[in-house]
Amino acid sequence: MTRELIPTDRPPEPAGRKVADFRPSLVLGEHSLCPGCGEPVALRILLETLQELDLVRKSIGVVGHGCYGSFVRIMDVEVLQCLHGRAPSCATGIKRMRPDVGVFTLQGDGDMVNEGLQEVIHTAARGENVTCILLNNGVFGDTGGQQTATTVLGQRTKTSIEGRDARQHGHPIAVADIVASLDGVAYVARGAVGTAGSVMRTKKMIRTAFEAQLAGEGFSLVEILTMCPTGWFVGAPQGPDYMAEAMERVYPLGDLRSRPLRRGDD
Repeated sequence: MTRELIPTDRPPEPAGRKVADFRPSLVLGEHSLCPGCGEPVALRILLETLQELDLVRKSIGVVGHGCYGSFVRIMDVEVLQCLHGRAPSCATGIKRMRPDVGVFTLQGDGDMVNEGLQEVIHTAARGENVTCILLNNGVFGDTGGQQTATTVLGQRTKTSIEGRDARQHGHPIAVADIVASLDGVAYVARGAVGTAGSVMRTKKMIRTAFEAQLAGEGFSLVEILTMCPTGWFVGAPQGPDYMAEAMERVYPLGDLRSRPLRRGDD
């Protein structure tokens, strides 16, 4: 059987046409991040969740510093930007003054785990009724791809060209697992955006986290593994596979804490 080749040197006949607008209405423009980056996917499902929960006009986001910081220009929700790593503390103040709104942070691993580890841990330990979203790609993407506290062993970065070595650089910090062990925490989960299935599961995690906040159950955290082909020294098409092979083995996906746990619980 002869297989007909589809020519790619000219437009198809008839020419392609746009049949639907798949951009969420809360995204006001194009992002400027690298090809293959997973953070725009994470932003999309976060904004879709806010719409589905009718929180668009009743939510305030706090962002730190990183590549995703450019999202403040294209996301049509109330957002403020704070000092590196301090988003959970800012979210705490906002929520205590405005308990009627949904408050969330959007942070990278360099921002949350390197610069602000104490902030997220103390916010969780106090049981602050806020939701933190961690975008974890294992590099400081905004400043050139340096190693972070979540970089996995063997991963190459601009400051660990031969791969992260435990004797020289220490071991990666699984912040979601630490937070999940604390009293005052209502929900902790780890998702990813490397496949269509993982995107849908991660979106459900984000929704559950906000539902816990709306119910007044306490602190919630969703860690999202995101692709960074530029920082990983791989091609954009190889990003999802690299993330699955290198990162998901160290940071298993799933719910880590699904209900409030108090001292004395069985």
